[in-house]
Amino acid sequence: MTQATPEDVLTVKDLKVVFHTYAGEVMALDGIDFTVGKREVLGLVGESGSGKSVTALTIEGLLPQNGEVVSGEIILAGNDLLKERKSELRISRLSDMAMVFQDPTTYLNPVLTVGSQITEIISSEAKLFTDDVIADRLRELQRLKEQGRLTLEQEKERTQLESLPPQPTLGKREFNRLSRLYAINILRQVRLPEPERIFKTYPFELSGGMRQRAMIAMALVRRPKLFLADEITTALDVTVQAQILKLLTELREQIDTSVILITHDLAVVAEVCDRVAVMYAGNIVEVAEVNELFRNPLHPYTKGLLASIPRPDSTGHELKSIRGSVPNLIFPPTGCRFHPRCDFAFERCPIEKPKLLEVSKGHFVACFLYGG
Repeated sequence: MTQATPEDVLTVKDLKVVFHTYAGEVMALDGIDFTVGKREVLGLVGESGSGKSVTALTIEGLLPQNGEVVSGEIILAGNDLLKERKSELRISRLSDMAMVFQDPTTYLNPVLTVGSQITEIISSEAKLFTDDVIADRLRELQRLKEQGRLTLEQEKERTQLESLPPQPTLGKREFNRLSRLYAINILRQVRLPEPERIFKTYPFELSGGMRQRAMIAMALVRRPKLFLADEITTALDVTVQAQILKLLTELREQIDTSVILITHDLAVVAEVCDRVAVMYAGNIVEVAEVNELFRNPLHPYTKGLLASIPRPDSTGHELKSIRGSVPNLIFPPTGCRFHPRCDFAFERCPIEKPKLLEVSKGHFVACFLYGG
């Protein structure tokens, strides 16, 4: 098991999730453990069906009705989310967490402008945002002053804002005006061109990359402690994908957030992640710093994933693959769930489930080939 430290923003311990279906119970997560440090980008990688998205949905408290958390802890900023009441979890989701999904079209309201959807988030918990709205507006006015573009009216506004006490009670009209300015600043922060115009547009008027940036803006307007990104670059072309990934690394420093990046693309992991957790059939089989994982993969599944990546210098060679397929989790293999596909399995593997052990500093693996 990976050891939690006081610097960790998120700690997940022995998390088990079951889905109740007509065919039987699906053990989607079978006792996973991991941590996410402050300002860290943790990559969750693995094949489809390995449990990456279920992990994110469980952290957010968004499991479907047939999903059940059997055991475990999800500790975010010192609070166990699994013990919180619905009202408390709603506040945690609003103030401490944010999630962006693969297809922004599904989650953006087509009949509301982008700006109205962002300001709705601000208005839903006005007390959480009032100080941030004012602080952002003051920064914007200061920037204009330094550029020599501050008008007399804006100078008067700056003086008024500086004289306001913390958490002021603003009139509705004033708060709406500040919310609009704050939303436009967020749209500018995610590198959307002409943010004042984007504020007034509808989702269908934007390209796929711009919609994804708008979704990121809606998530970041909360200034969350933890940002979950679920396959956010999958549907984008390579150029836009690179822009989104660069934006992600910049924003985690600007708003002081930690990131869980869910992807099946190891090239994306190599580009932006600090550490990687490799998932297989509801288990985490290896955790390591990103350079260490690529340089020295230990688990047979991780080795198989890396060996299956096409390389420019491998022309004329047969592309390697992992034999077999992901198991049916209604009837999962006993012991190590990877053993039916593993070339190194021996008599212990089908009998006993390996634990995640630290074999070198910061490098954890769940395999009987290591640790005696």
